[in-house]
Amino acid sequence: MKTEEIASQLVAWCNEGDFEKPYQELYSPKIVSIENDGKSEGGYVEGFEGIQKKGEWWSENFEVHSSKVSAPIVADNWFSVRFEMDTTHKPSGQRSTTSEIGVYQVKDGKIVKEQFFYDEK
Repeated sequence: MKTEEIASQLVAWCNEGDFEKPYQELYSPKIVSIENDGKSEGGYVEGFEGIQKKGEWWSENFEVHSSKVSAPIVADNWFSVRFEMDTTHKPSGQRSTTSEIGVYQVKDGKIVKEQFFYDEK
């Protein structure tokens, strides 16, 4: 798959609410995932096991009421999208709307790196 096709498919699945299928179909087993600068706990993970643990943590801590993903912007083997999410932090009960940018690198037809940028609240 070309970068444009991968980007479009990721956006389509995420907008359908399916955040698992992209990991199964579009990601390299050697994926690197970074939150902001990667220094917080869970802010840097590698491989499917790391992604799975990150996803489990997210599900345990956040209820997603709605989410939208923008059309991708593609540049060679990179693309970016904007995520907008309405969530509730389960432990505190605090509901908030957040916006973040996801930047993805594609190599050999798979996503090999993702990094998310957002303001810490």
